[in-house]
Amino acid sequence: MTSHQATRADLCRSLIKALLLSVACLVAVPAHAQAPSVQVLPRGKPVPPANLPAVELSAELLYKLMLGEIALQRGQPQVAVQAFLEVARETRDPRVAQRATEMAWNARLQKEALEAASIWQKADPGSQQARQVMAALLVNQEPLSDARPHLEQWLAVDKTNVGPNFVQLTQLLGRHKDKKAVLDLVRALARPYSDVAEVRLSVAQAAWNADDADLSLTESRAALGIKPELEIAVLFQSQALQRRSNAEALAFLEDYLKRHPKANDVRLNYARLLVTEKRQADARAQFEILVAAAPKNAELAMTVAMLALQSNDLDAAEKHLKSALAAGHKDSDLIWLSLGQIAEDRKQYDEALKWYGGISGGERYMGAQARYSGVLMKQGKVDEARKHLQSITPRNDAQRIQLVQAEANLLRESLAYKDAYDLLGKTLEGAPDSVDLLYDQAMIAEKLDRIDVLERNLKRVVELQPDHAHAYNALGYTLADRNQRLPEARKLIEKALELAPQDAYIIDSLGWVLFRMGQRAEAIKELRRAFALRQDADVGAHLGEVLWADGQRDEAMKIWSDLLKASPANETLLGTIKRLAPSLLPAAAK
Repeated sequence: MTSHQATRADLCRSLIKALLLSVACLVAVPAHAQAPSVQVLPRGKPVPPANLPAVELSAELLYKLMLGEIALQRGQPQVAVQAFLEVARETRDPRVAQRATEMAWNARLQKEALEAASIWQKADPGSQQARQVMAALLVNQEPLSDARPHLEQWLAVDKTNVGPNFVQLTQLLGRHKDKKAVLDLVRALARPYSDVAEVRLSVAQAAWNADDADLSLTESRAALGIKPELEIAVLFQSQALQRRSNAEALAFLEDYLKRHPKANDVRLNYARLLVTEKRQADARAQFEILVAAAPKNAELAMTVAMLALQSNDLDAAEKHLKSALAAGHKDSDLIWLSLGQIAEDRKQYDEALKWYGGISGGERYMGAQARYSGVLMKQGKVDEARKHLQSITPRNDAQRIQLVQAEANLLRESLAYKDAYDLLGKTLEGAPDSVDLLYDQAMIAEKLDRIDVLERNLKRVVELQPDHAHAYNALGYTLADRNQRLPEARKLIEKALELAPQDAYIIDSLGWVLFRMGQRAEAIKELRRAFALRQDADVGAHLGEVLWADGQRDEAMKIWSDLLKASPANETLLGTIKRLAPSLLPAAAK
């Protein structure tokens, strides 16, 4: 053999090796194809089908395979597809059909891809991958009705798995633009399988997407009638009912759970819907059941802990926070911060410092350091608290501003208003457009009766951040509280309310300005709404004062008396009671 012949032989062997590898490789449907972008086949080493055809690799077949690969490398996909498709037709080899399908799909040759996939599926009828590709191609037919006979055949091939296959088919159809055509197709395909729960659920989903709510509910109920334990159907029906009302969905879920108490996915959705409806106590009870069933589930433990914190059940919150921490919750810093707050609320200050001090970095670090210094201040260690904040080296301007804000807040709480004002002012020299610094200095300026600074700063804040609801509110409330420019104050507060319609403090401001404007009945209505949202001492002080002025003094006294127990040092509350009902105050506060 000459060297030239040896080179040609080596080249042929290399080409044959490459061809055999390419024939054996799996197909991966590209995401850019026009059909729903579903990765229907995993990449990796293929598993050869069980029954390969007994076809000898003749010179003619080898030539066609080589022609196809070379054409593909040269950017001639149509030639490549035709070559491989001819081999697939002749050999019925599923590996060749698979490769032909891949080539045709990439070249967007829909007809050829469908033929190749059909050969692949028939040559290897047990291949789930082949069925997936076939379905993906069929649902890309235009018009969609043309796919019906092929899909009917596709479903009939594997009747034992018609339920899962129908669910998969519905997912593929879900992104098709013509939802009405999808519904018509799904209903037609479903007729022979009306006794299969997953099929009825698929019709329900298609009806939902086509905005046929009545049919959607009818079909989901039928699915549950066939298979009551099908939780996905329960969840779907709940979602459909929510479109009408949350109350109806809650009643349905509650009834289902009475009959199927171990349906934990349903219970989880029931609990979440209760939270949406602000039924925190009921939601917590459901989450407690879920935690008992899965004691090592960190997310569930964390959810129960947060609900317990909202209801001020510190013992339960601590228990579940520690469980979440032990279970490896992803946000351990939030747990440490929450445990620190619990200890702080209990006046266990050394314990609180331990938890806050355990947060050494991350996005919660600065907040933890602010809390740490706040605890030191509660222990009477004002200088130590300030030194702690000053000892921290900020990593960027944002952290530097946070540290200044925290220190200014310490000074404010110790009634050193002038020092806080000066500290913020000095920092503003280097960051004149810091919204946070401008706002904080405005709040302290009010304490120093520097209304000019307050107004200037807040107007600058809304120039920089037009959706800053609290800046509008703070300026409007300050004017209302001082009984000045009341029409302007009301407009500012109403603007704030547009931006944050459920904010209790802004609703309180609206009630207060209405009171100042002599609209007492409207004021009481708004203040009651604010107090229902948040039982805050400032809000309660305002509500009580307006009720007092309206002659409803017993109710006012009760509100104040209850708030004094929870917030005995609140300035607004103490000042209001001292003016109107000093007998309520303890001797030390008079």
